[in-house]
Amino acid sequence: MTYDVIIIGGGPAGLTAGLYTSRGRLKSLLIEKGLTGGLVTTTEWIENYPGFEEGILGAELAQKMEKQAVKFGLEIVQGSVADISLAGKLKSVILEDGTRYETKSIIFATGAHPRLLKIEGEDRFRGRGVSYCATCDGAFYRDKKIVVVGGGDSAVQESLFLTRFAAMVFVVHRRDQLRAEKILQERAVSNPKIKFVWDSVVERISGNDVVNAVHIKNVKTGEKSVLEVDGIFVFIGYNPNTEFLKGLVELNGDNYIVTDDRMSTTASGIFAAGDVRSKPYKQISTAVGDGAAAAISAEKYVEENF
Repeated sequence: MTYDVIIIGGGPAGLTAGLYTSRGRLKSLLIEKGLTGGLVTTTEWIENYPGFEEGILGAELAQKMEKQAVKFGLEIVQGSVADISLAGKLKSVILEDGTRYETKSIIFATGAHPRLLKIEGEDRFRGRGVSYCATCDGAFYRDKKIVVVGGGDSAVQESLFLTRFAAMVFVVHRRDQLRAEKILQERAVSNPKIKFVWDSVVERISGNDVVNAVHIKNVKTGEKSVLEVDGIFVFIGYNPNTEFLKGLVELNGDNYIVTDDRMSTTASGIFAAGDVRSKPYKQISTAVGDGAAAAISAEKYVEENF
């Protein structure tokens, strides 16, 4: 079976692209290796997405996006992409289970995954005190002390969420001021359960069966200290999910896909949208805009070439 477009990745960018292409009567398939919605489903509450003046649960927003796209005919399958062939006019997408799909165009919307600290104890205690998802694991830390690493929007927003459970949240940031948007900073600073550890980095995570301490170094004074805590949440940015794309399209120095303003990559008929592409801002609203643009460009490509 040949599709007009295959979308790889089911976050806001991919679902929006699927909505546009399927509504435009292109035979469209979306491939997602996990649950549709992407990182949005791990965000507890969203209040800066237009149209929801009271805010909305991340998982609920993802469900609404999926339901709307499927309504117009988008097909969704679960699977991991093993290989992509651009030989010939039609492109081939091969899944790890051997399933092969033919398509006239492809939209990459594979998003990004949390960046690791790459320090001693991180791998050992992953899932036993080391986490990268507050909504997934926050409830395990009721009345306990935890550390959050980072100073951007995600770190501060998730710290605020974690105060619903934890007795105290220590935010460790390598600078002396946050990078998060002002309204989040104001809420965090005024929250009695949040304490900031400025100009510092986590050097090591220790414990027995589970985490019981993080070892901290002040980057300005060199002073070292130990925080006795029950867990650590890491929010220091993301790396793009582009491991299987090297050699297919141009990537920048950080392995994000390079596109033009029409979401076109360096390969004909291949487009990219959302957090996987090189761009300055990574928000749900910008991912949705990318998805719409990529879909319109893919539709034009199919019309002109087939």
